[in-house]
Amino acid sequence: MYNNPYVPSVYNPQANIDRINMQMAELEKMKEQLQKPVPITQNFQLAPTNREVIRYASSIDEVQRDMVIGDTPFFSKDMSVVWIKNAKGEIKTYQLNEIIPKDDRDMLIESLQMQISELRKEMRNAKSNDEYVNETTSNEKSTNVSIPRTSTKKQKQSDWYAKTDNKEL
Repeated sequence: MYNNPYVPSVYNPQANIDRINMQMAELEKMKEQLQKPVPITQNFQLAPTNREVIRYASSIDEVQRDMVIGDTPFFSKDMSVVWIKNAKGEIKTYQLNEIIPKDDRDMLIESLQMQISELRKEMRNAKSNDEYVNETTSNEKSTNVSIPRTSTKKQKQSDWYAKTDNKEL
C-alpha cells in the first residue's frame, strides 16, 4: 500500500472537492436542460393517398366533381355500379353483379329449367306446324293404288288389326 504509484502519497482533499463540485455543476446543467422545453423541429411531407379509402357516389356527376391523384374507384351506395376515375379525369363505368356460388342441386335445377324451356319452345313450333299436318286425308283416295281383292276371312283380320292400331294404349 505504501509503494503503490497510483495512490497519491499525500492526501489532497481539495482535488476531491473540485471533482465533486464539477459533477454537481454538470448535474445542475442537466436539470436546467430538462426543465426547459426543447423546440422540436420535425419536417413531415405528407403525400395524399386515397388508395386505401373507398369512396361512395350517388351519380357520375359527383365523380366528375372530385379531384383524384391516381386511379380511384367510386362505388354506388347499393354497390351495383363502380366508376374508376384516373388523374386525367377519364371515367370508366362498370356494373357489378353478385356471384352466388352454386352447389350440385342448384346446377341440376338450373339445367332442368333450361330443358323445360327448350321443350316448351319445341312444342310451340310443333303446334304452328300442325296446321298442315291436321288436314283430313281419309276422304281422299289415291288413284294410282290398286285394291287387292282378298278373301273375307283375311279381310276381317285386316279390319281387326286396323281397329287395334287406331286405338291409343
